[in-house]
Amino acid sequence: MTTNFDAKARAWDTPEKAERAQTVADAIQRNVNLTHDMRGFEYGCGTGLLSFCLRDHLSHITLADSSPGMLEVLEEKIRATGATHMTPVQLDLMADAAPQTPFQLIYTMLTLHHINDTDRILEIFHAMLSADGYLCIADLDKEDGSFHSGGFHGHHGFDQQQLKDKLERVGFSDVRAENCYAIEKEVAGGATRAFPVFLLTCQKIVVPDPCGG
Repeated sequence: MTTNFDAKARAWDTPEKAERAQTVADAIQRNVNLTHDMRGFEYGCGTGLLSFCLRDHLSHITLADSSPGMLEVLEEKIRATGATHMTPVQLDLMADAAPQTPFQLIYTMLTLHHINDTDRILEIFHAMLSADGYLCIADLDKEDGSFHSGGFHGHHGFDQQQLKDKLERVGFSDVRAENCYAIEKEVAGGATRAFPVFLLTCQKIVVPDPCGG
């Protein structure tokens, strides 16, 4: 990925991004029955905007990002709010070992399109979830490459059906998707375009062994 998130961290929390996070959080709550005994894990958390919208609904949240600059801002926000049940960690799941604690909820927002090996990260998420745990992915719908400036080497959004198929192959069930937001962004030539953001939710269903083994 080419975006310098460290340099952007201090100015990251704009009203538009806060609105986006709240809208995605509302969509997660519509699709998942959150309970106060659930442990959450946000991957690509940035400054924690999405997790701060969900913090009152979960027992504990681990917030992971690879950007030290983003995590520094996040740690300041946690200290300022006294959110002792939120734990930031510097982590790149494509290079580092995944946490061993099983989570009941994993969620990402506009992170998946930065990860080249989609199949691998979905397998890691599946392994990190407890039985019947939920995965929620908010990301860009398939687009023509206009969203990012030149030099971007990730995915230009996702075809929702293709992503659903990937999740089912990994072992997720009850895969559902809905468009929940649109990012207004100026593109080449000065025009403004709306880029749809979907929320895809699914569940890790563990089928009991009929032999009891």
